Amino acid sequence: MSQYDIIDELVGSPLELRKRRPITKDQAQKSYEALFSNVKDSGFSLKDRLAIATFVSRLHGFDNAINFYENELKELQPDWAKIIEEAANAAKSTGPFGRYPDGPLTKENTVGKSWSAGAELKNSLGEKLAAALKHSHLLVFHPRDSEPTHLEALKQAGWNNDEIVTLSQLVAFLSFQLRLALGLQALFAFKSAD
Repeated sequence: MSQYDIIDELVGSPLELRKRRPITKDQAQKSYEALFSNVKDSGFSLKDRLAIATFVSRLHGFDNAINFYENELKELQPDWAKIIEEAANAAKSTGPFGRYPDGPLTKENTVGKSWSAGAELKNSLGEKLAAALKHSHLLVFHPRDSEPTHLEALKQAGWNNDEIVTLSQLVAFLSFQLRLALGLQALFAFKSAD
C-alpha cells in the first residue's frame, strides 16, 4: 500500500476512521496516481490535467484542493494559475442541474447556469484545453444533460477517444476525491469540537 495519501493531505490530517477500510483507501490513492503520476500521454499532458484539477477544485470551492492542485500547476505552468482562477470564478454555480427523461423524476428537473470558454480563454490555453474546461463544468454541474454532441465538441477541439475517456475519468475521480475529503474534513472538525 502507498505511504503517501492525497485524501489525508486534502483533509489536513489522517483520520483513524480511514484505517478501517485499507483497501478502499489504497484504491483511491492508486486512482490518483494513475491519473497524475508517470503521465505519458502527450495529447493530455500533466499540466493540462492539473489545470483541470485546479478548475474543478475551484468549482467545488475546496480551498485545500485548490491550493494543492494550483501549486502543482504553478510548478509546470505558472502563468495558467490566474487564468484558471478567472475561468472558474466566471463558471462557478450551484447544482447539479439538468433534465431527466420523461417519468417520475422530471419533477426534479432544474435549470442552471451553463458556461463556455470565451475567446480570451481559448487564446490563452488553446482550443483543446478550453473545451476540456467546458466539458468539466458540464460534468460537475450538468451531469444528466451530458449527451453525444458534447463528446463530438471535444473531438472537434482535438480530443481523441482515449483522451476523452481519461478526461471523463479525471473529472469523475476529482468529484469523488473532493467530496470525500470535504466530508472527512467536516467529520474531523465535528469530532475535534467534542
